[in-house]
Amino acid sequence: QVQLVESGGGLVQAGGSLRLSCETSGFTFSRYYMSWVRQAPGEGLEWVSSIYPDGMNTTYVDSVKGRFTISRDNAKSTLYLQMNSLKSEDTAVYYCAKALHVFQRTYSNGQQRGQGTQVTVSS
Repeated sequence: QVQLVESGGGLVQAGGSLRLSCETSGFTFSRYYMSWVRQAPGEGLEWVSSIYPDGMNTTYVDSVKGRFTISRDNAKSTLYLQMNSLKSEDTAVYYCAKALHVFQRTYSNGQQRGQGTQVTVSS
């Protein structure tokens, strides 16, 4: 079955960096559009970034552009999110999300997610 396991979260001071990883199994990772989404305390899910199956195209929510970088290693079936210049408003549980089907090229609600990893940024 499909498994998505996020890691790399933690407590960091504002201005610091973290690198999140999402190890996957149970599907052909290299064929799927992948995304990172987050949920801040008391808030709904917010799309953060997505990447095409070949890694060549990426998109970001405006609030993280220039600070976050999404990438993938298809040989390792792993998705990454490098987060720099972190701000207190980045505090959230971060999830990786798998597209519903191999032709999907935008994030949509209802996509399968992992258990998440907590990112806490102290100001």
